[in-house]
Amino acid sequence: MKLRKVTAASAAVLALAVAATACGSSNNDSGSSGGGKKIKIGIKYDQPGLGLKEPNGSFSGFDVDVATYVAGKLGYKPSQIQFVETKSADRENALSRGDVKFIVASYSITDERKQKVDFAGPYFLAHQDLLVKKDSTISKGTDLNGKKLCSVTGSTSAQNVQKKIAPKANLKENSGYSECVASLQSGAVDALTTDDSILAGYAAQAQYKGQFKLLGLKLSNENYGIGVKKGDTATVNKINDALKSMVSDGTWKKDVEKNFGPANYKYEPAPQIGQIVK
Repeated sequence: MKLRKVTAASAAVLALAVAATACGSSNNDSGSSGGGKKIKIGIKYDQPGLGLKEPNGSFSGFDVDVATYVAGKLGYKPSQIQFVETKSADRENALSRGDVKFIVASYSITDERKQKVDFAGPYFLAHQDLLVKKDSTISKGTDLNGKKLCSVTGSTSAQNVQKKIAPKANLKENSGYSECVASLQSGAVDALTTDDSILAGYAAQAQYKGQFKLLGLKLSNENYGIGVKKGDTATVNKINDALKSMVSDGTWKKDVEKNFGPANYKYEPAPQIGQIVK
């Protein structure tokens, strides 16, 4: 009998220990304040000036600064943020699966995307442009017809070229912009198209400095929003409040100049939250 009592007591203690461990093991955000939890935020890993994973494992760029500021307003310290790579083609899926709480990754707000996710913002206005070699004769969008053009799978830029600008362009889609830049440098493609903010970041990098030029065409308006899981209105409202604070307290302007200043990028003024520029 004594042995059975001890065994039963031990089992009870073990069950309590397992339960306590399970309760303390979660590192996912629940939508509340930080505490000991972590929040997962989707960003790009290969966009200098916006979202870049540095060789030492740290992260830099305007989107990273925006994400960090917003998370701070939601109650999370930088040490509680876990940045997750979300490539263009996988952003909607990452939100619907719950892989991340929100996404700050040069994520243009479009009517098509709003069918699948909700957006806070916009927090930045960019324009589609072309990056070409310094000695390129390409000067306008229609010059791309018959040329080799690189963009990224799932980006609005690739769709815009095919539908409106140069339907006869030979479009090559890669999973990341760094691959496109390497192709442009080697001569495998004639031009790279995406948002001017992204292109400016690459053009300013030391290994590419002086090799490329932006054409400044403003082929479209790209309203960057923060993607949130469809139906999560509470989080959208909290993020919008955070973005308004970021603009009003001067942090937005400071972070834009810090990240885009070296590229001499002429950025647009901070957009009004909730107002899309067509």
